[in-house]
Amino acid sequence: MNLALKKILIKTKKQAFSEVIGNNISKQKGEGYDFCELKEYEYGEDVKNIDWVISAKAQKPIVKVFHSQKELNIKIINLLSGSTYFGTKKLKKDVIVELASTLGFICTKQGDPFTSYIANDTLELCTRKSKKVFNVNLMAENIYNYNVLNKTINYKKVLDELFKSIHHKSIIFLIGDFFDIEKFDLKLLNSKHEIVVLIIRDKFEEEPKALGNVNLIDPSSFEEYEGVLDNSTITNYIKRIKENDHKLFKHLQDCGIRFTKIYTDENPIKKLIGVLS
Repeated sequence: MNLALKKILIKTKKQAFSEVIGNNISKQKGEGYDFCELKEYEYGEDVKNIDWVISAKAQKPIVKVFHSQKELNIKIINLLSGSTYFGTKKLKKDVIVELASTLGFICTKQGDPFTSYIANDTLELCTRKSKKVFNVNLMAENIYNYNVLNKTINYKKVLDELFKSIHHKSIIFLIGDFFDIEKFDLKLLNSKHEIVVLIIRDKFEEEPKALGNVNLIDPSSFEEYEGVLDNSTITNYIKRIKENDHKLFKHLQDCGIRFTKIYTDENPIKKLIGVLS
């Protein structure tokens, strides 16, 4: 296994098992849980489970403990296009590996099975349903070694395939950079499942600097661009990015979908904790 990948797995496993993360992986309430007992609140537990009436009588915070009746079905969808092979601090693709691995380790920690996919112009099974740490490592290795060059995302095809292939209610994590989202529509999938969207970006691609004469190659299509990257070109480009993101954010908000944007120079685990809390 690649040394860089080993470091990612060690880091994500440590954080998933030592940090208070994943306790609120689903926003669904009151489904599939039986009351077990009352106990004194401990730091890091979900304050939503505090029984305020009992706490007032006991003069200390008391929480309700529940037994889980059924497992959560977790689907990790890694949207790997050529555009993820970019990053000024680290590749967006590496951030996707880190986030997918963390989610996998959270699942093993909680005893919930997860299935992972690689998606671009089609939907490809990455690892089968499992709770084992081995499958987290396998998923990470498959994503890390996947050749994203000359790949584009066909959102309509991918989302249609997800809707048809996932039969049981699941929590679906979509991880990608979400550019060119004209045919990105989650309404149908969201009616059947719970969705969390993790948007991976590099700050330079949102606010590039004037570089003068450039010769660039699009990693998604291998098309070459030769011209001048001046202030006028950058202004038009930034306008298009903002329009894309405005449409994306509005759609996610209208669907009631949790989401966050994570930059390559940020700690992705902290942003993940934020969206899962």
